[in-house]
Amino acid sequence: MNGLWRPRVLGAGKVPPTGAAILAVNHSHLLDGPMVMGVSPRPTHFLIKKEAFVGPLDPFLRGIGQVAVDRSGTDRKAVTDALGVLAAGGVLGIFPEGTRGEGDFTSLRAGLAYFAVRSGAPVVPVAVLGSAEKRGRLISGLPPLRHRVDVVFGDPFDAGDRSGRRTRAALDEATVRIQERLAAHLEKARRLTGRRVTLE
Repeated sequence: MNGLWRPRVLGAGKVPPTGAAILAVNHSHLLDGPMVMGVSPRPTHFLIKKEAFVGPLDPFLRGIGQVAVDRSGTDRKAVTDALGVLAAGGVLGIFPEGTRGEGDFTSLRAGLAYFAVRSGAPVVPVAVLGSAEKRGRLISGLPPLRHRVDVVFGDPFDAGDRSGRRTRAALDEATVRIQERLAAHLEKARRLTGRRVTLE
């Protein structure tokens, strides 16, 4: 990441140094996941669509601990693997919007709430800003070389209500809490960096 672009990392010390944690990352560009993997202070295991696991990328992604997920339905193996990461005290990376979009956390799926409530792991909001601002001349699908990308880690928080409930209502409530915290972090990150999340 440092060789190709100029990542500026803020708040990395807010990631718990040990124990299970979930990084909730906004997603406006395909570079966002690799960028967070590259600058996170701890190894991060992302839930990644199974379509990315092709050719030489397959053994590479699996070798660095990434988790393939089939988005066409409930992928029980991916769920088990992700919970296993957290049970082992690792860091799970999730794009809570489910797919690439505006990167503004406005449309969250229930997966993040499920993992957070089920595991009890704290959620660390992460805003990636600048990855979708400009397109490079050499490779139009990527930002220009040496372009600055900001990665801002936020304060960890508990998504559950500490009741231990895992009902649909509890997950819905947790999703609302998560969305509020992620949106607030994104606005704070924009102010800190002077950046906006926009698609060209």
